[in-house]
Amino acid sequence: MIRLFAALSLPPNIALALGERQSGLGDARWRSLESLHVTLRFFGDISEPIAADLDAELAGLTLSGFELALEGVGCFGEGAQIAAVWAGVADSPGLRRLARACEMAARRAGLKPDTRRYRPHVTLAYLRRPDPVAVAGWIQSNNLLRSPSFSAEDFGLYSRCLVPGFDGLD
Repeated sequence: MIRLFAALSLPPNIALALGERQSGLGDARWRSLESLHVTLRFFGDISEPIAADLDAELAGLTLSGFELALEGVGCFGEGAQIAAVWAGVADSPGLRRLARACEMAARRAGLKPDTRRYRPHVTLAYLRRPDPVAVAGWIQSNNLLRSPSFSAEDFGLYSRCLVPGFDGLD
């Protein structure tokens, strides 16, 4: 089984700017700058034959370049169950179209539909039983995040290794 997702990587200048915000939460597991991305579709753990079919389906997609910008921050979960902090992505019709195309490719490869609402973001850190007051403070300190726009020219199929004892999703 392989854990896969489709994503857009971030330009180095955008990742560096996000890196400057990766502090202030004690036990946060901050993501490396190289691993920061905008997830298009999380596929989960799939067999190698289905992964090959999915890869072929995604390779057939064409991407018309579009502009993206990051906007605001937030978290997934509430209270002691907050699991991650993230940077938001400003609304983008091009990004929504690409995410839908990745969803349709997954279905053609035999995967079940993703029932979660698509919320484009860049996961900055994973958290385990954080202090909700500290997370709220971090959000308040970083909520005015606005990046310059950047061009989305290509996307890729990525695999993700699980950290022992943690099953975070993108």
